[in-house]
Amino acid sequence: MKIVVDDKVPFIRETITQISDNVVYKSGITITPDDIRDADALIIRTRTRCNEELLKGSKVSFIATATIGYDHLDIEYLKKAHINWTNCPGCNANSVGQYIRSCLLLLEREKGFDLSKTTIGLVGVGHVGQAVLNAIKHLGVKVLLNDPPLKAVLQKTGMPHEHFLELKELQDQCDIISFHTPLIMEGLYPTFHLADQQFFHSLKRHPIIINTSRGAVINNHDLLQAINEGKVQDAIIDTWENEPDINKELLHLIYIGTPHIAGYSADGKANATRMALTALCNHFHIPASFEIHVPQLSQADCPVQNLPEKELALALYNPHTDSMKLKAHPEMFEELRGNYPLRREFIE
Repeated sequence: MKIVVDDKVPFIRETITQISDNVVYKSGITITPDDIRDADALIIRTRTRCNEELLKGSKVSFIATATIGYDHLDIEYLKKAHINWTNCPGCNANSVGQYIRSCLLLLEREKGFDLSKTTIGLVGVGHVGQAVLNAIKHLGVKVLLNDPPLKAVLQKTGMPHEHFLELKELQDQCDIISFHTPLIMEGLYPTFHLADQQFFHSLKRHPIIINTSRGAVINNHDLLQAINEGKVQDAIIDTWENEPDINKELLHLIYIGTPHIAGYSADGKANATRMALTALCNHFHIPASFEIHVPQLSQADCPVQNLPEKELALALYNPHTDSMKLKAHPEMFEELRGNYPLRREFIE
């Protein structure tokens, strides 16, 4: 069995040899039809567009994307070509929760936010939104939730749904609005440019905007304009339109800007690789007997464990580190993302 693997999928080299001895590693953005013509499976990330142009005439019967998002997969074509696929929902949810928690702690420390008097709205309460909720609920913030498709499902099943609010209510009441939705282009609940000029002009409290979902959920040009006009107080952006060719003016204007790494803790990466390999084994009816070992922090990188809780959280992960690197070298977006240093969600 031949498997073509994005060479930035973490922790996979040590484990996939237990599954196949014919593995080819390629940069995800450079994978070509010739690379996969005789391949049985692909394990990729978001930089590989899996469509007819790439896959037509190949032997590929299975694709695993080691990511939550899957808008880089042409689902209709894969169905037509009888190619099974999987993503990794929730794999890095806790990592994103860590990112948002640290950002809130920085707002408290550096921007004078009283978190006990702060209202944050979460747009999207799936795996990631729920993990964010769990990560921040002990900070004393008031949390409002918006998730129309989930609310509709709960309504149909008779489950409680009254705690899900309309987006307008978040626009009226929130000091911070954080997006955690997939990118959906059409249908009943599209999220493409969910936050656009109309959205920003409807805001009542000049909030801080956070995006760790998909870049195009927020119209970056309209966000830049909204900040300049004072409609938005500031922003924290991890996912961008047109990555890696991001809006540099927006990057240098906002409080924190990072290269799509909110979910890049080693723990989240290991979860994604584990889920992708397990799905691969299930597809090809191979025993999933591999193990993934997450490296521990070095003595030098390990924070002092008797710090106060908030200080320990920021010592373990401070988003300013990633933001400063990107603002200094925005042209290195892909390199900063692809060669991301070890980050843990907790100390073992």
